[in-house]
Amino acid sequence: MASRTRRAAVLCRSTHPAKPLPRRDRWTTAGVLVVALASWETLVRVSNTPVYLLPAPSLVFHTLAQHLPTYLQASLITFGEALLGLLLGSSVAMCTAILVTFWPRVEQGVMSLAILVKSTPLVVIAPLLTIWLGFGWQPKVIITALVTFFPILVNALVGLQTITPSLQDLFRVWRASRWEALWHLRLPHSLPHLFAGLKVSAPLALIGAIVAEWTGASGGLGRTMWLAYTNLNLPFLFAAIFIITAAGIALYQTITYVERRLAYWRPTP
Repeated sequence: MASRTRRAAVLCRSTHPAKPLPRRDRWTTAGVLVVALASWETLVRVSNTPVYLLPAPSLVFHTLAQHLPTYLQASLITFGEALLGLLLGSSVAMCTAILVTFWPRVEQGVMSLAILVKSTPLVVIAPLLTIWLGFGWQPKVIITALVTFFPILVNALVGLQTITPSLQDLFRVWRASRWEALWHLRLPHSLPHLFAGLKVSAPLALIGAIVAEWTGASGGLGRTMWLAYTNLNLPFLFAAIFIITAAGIALYQTITYVERRLAYWRPTP
């Protein structure tokens, strides 16, 4: 029975690996970034914009190099909170999606609760968690998990529930159990949808950690940005923004790479 189920799982996907991102596209992306930074630099210098309004990219990179140890320490705190929150939110979302798939009667109640959590403003939840749990890492991780939970839940549900009827009939004919169908059919089918949710949630995890640190923290990029903002130190503030942007891009590309390795049967343009 197990061997038949595995053979059925192989029939559900193609064996052609996804194509890597062309090198030409990588150079195009880098060129766009260089042009954007050069235009920014030129605009600031030509218009003589004051530093307290908009610093030039060269000044921002100079500030980043001068205070690199400070930014590294703050980045480790924020990235750790964001990754833990993303892991917690995605794990709870995936378990919830499997629960709803096995017991469809609870879907309406679960989704109502999920929408309630999603629609509650983050600026309301963050101070409450800070009051209840203190200024440590726990409220930041919970807030990040709440931010990332809903997109992954919705995408996981779509992937687990939208199975081709013929494939379901095939597993039913071979008398596969619900857990065998989940492992060999539903989970592989949901991978592209799950990674789509992760691509949305990964940048949100960084935003959630930053917002949580703004409400009260002893360290992290959010606190660094808050101190720079209160002192009108825009080069210091933009340096932190550059780090967050680079981290978001790196996290997105990492998820894309893992998707190409795991969901290798998915056709790519």
